[in-house]
Amino acid sequence: MKKIVLFLCFIITSIIYAQEKVDLNYYLPQNVSYNADIPTPESVIGFQVGEWHVSHDKLVYYMKALAKASDRISIEERGKTYEGRPLLLLTITSVTNHKNLETIRTEHLKLSDATNSAVNLSEMPVVLYQGFSIHGNEPSGANAGLLAAYYLAAAEGKEIDEMLDKTIILFDPSFNPDGLNRFASWVNIHKNQNITSDNNDREYNEVWPGGRTNHYWFDMNRDWLVTQLPESQARIKTFHKWKPNILTDHHEMGTNSSFFFQPGIPSRTHPLTPKLNQKLTAKIGEYHAKAFDKIGSLYFTEERYDDFYYGKGSTFPDINGGLVFYLNKPVLEVMLKIVRMVY
Repeated sequence: MKKIVLFLCFIITSIIYAQEKVDLNYYLPQNVSYNADIPTPESVIGFQVGEWHVSHDKLVYYMKALAKASDRISIEERGKTYEGRPLLLLTITSVTNHKNLETIRTEHLKLSDATNSAVNLSEMPVVLYQGFSIHGNEPSGANAGLLAAYYLAAAEGKEIDEMLDKTIILFDPSFNPDGLNRFASWVNIHKNQNITSDNNDREYNEVWPGGRTNHYWFDMNRDWLVTQLPESQARIKTFHKWKPNILTDHHEMGTNSSFFFQPGIPSRTHPLTPKLNQKLTAKIGEYHAKAFDKIGSLYFTEERYDDFYYGKGSTFPDINGGLVFYLNKPVLEVMLKIVRMVY
C-alpha cells in the first residue's frame, strides 16, 4: 500500500509520454494480488491505458463493466450532458458499507450539524469525492482514473480491505464528458505513429474551441457556485447529498510547468475560508512533496493559483465544510493519512 503513493504520482506522466506498449505491471503496485474476475481496462476498451486517449464512451463502458463485476462498486447515472453523454458516479467501498450506505450517509451528515454532538468518529468512514478532468483537454485525470478504478475494484489483501472499510469513495470518472470526448477525438485522429513532443505537430494544436470547455464552450471549473450547467448541477447535488470530508480535483499541468498542488497563494485566500482548512490542505501537500521527492519530480505550491473564488473546484468545498485538493495525480493514501490526522 505504501508504494501506491509513488505509483499514482508518476502514473499520469507515464500515460501521456510513454511510447512503448506496456502492460499493467508497469502501472500497478506489485505487492498485492489482483482478482482475475475483474476486467482490466485493456480487456474492455481494447487498448492499454496510455496507448490511446480514452473516449468518453469507452470510459463509460469500462466503469459499467467494473460495477457489474465488483461488489465493491455501485454505479448511477445522474443526468446527461448537452450532447447526451451520461454523468456517471461510482460509489466504491467495502461490501459491508454498501449494505449500510444510507445509514452511513445520514450519520455522516450529522458532522455538518453544529447542534449534534453525538457523533462517533471512530466508527465513521471517511467520505472522499474524486473527480477527473473538468477541463476536457487535461485528460490525464480521466485516463489515470481507469487504472485507479481498476485497482480499487481488483486489488486484494488486508490493506485494501481495511482502506475500503474505512472509506466511501464517490468516484466521478469524467467531470466534462463532452470536452473530454472532443479532445480525445482530435488527438487520436492526428497523433503520429512515432510520438514526438514537437509542439508544431497537429496533434498538439486543437482547432478552436478545443476540448477545455463543455458543449457550450463554458469553463466548468468556474461553475461550481452558479451551477448553470447540467454537469455542475449533478455534481453539486451529489456534493450536498454527502458533504464529503475531502474532494480531489484532478487536473493536468502543461509541458512547460512542474506539478502544482494546493494550497494556492496565501494572500489570495477568501477571508471566509477557515485557517484550519488551509492548514490541513497544506498537510496533504506534505505527502505529495515527499512522494515527488522520491522520484525526483519538480512541483510547486502556494504560487500562481488562488483560493478566493468559490466557483472553482479548488475552493468550493472550502466554504462547505470539506477539504479540497487540486491535483494532477490521483493519490488515495494521502487522503487517508490526512484524515487520520484530522480525526
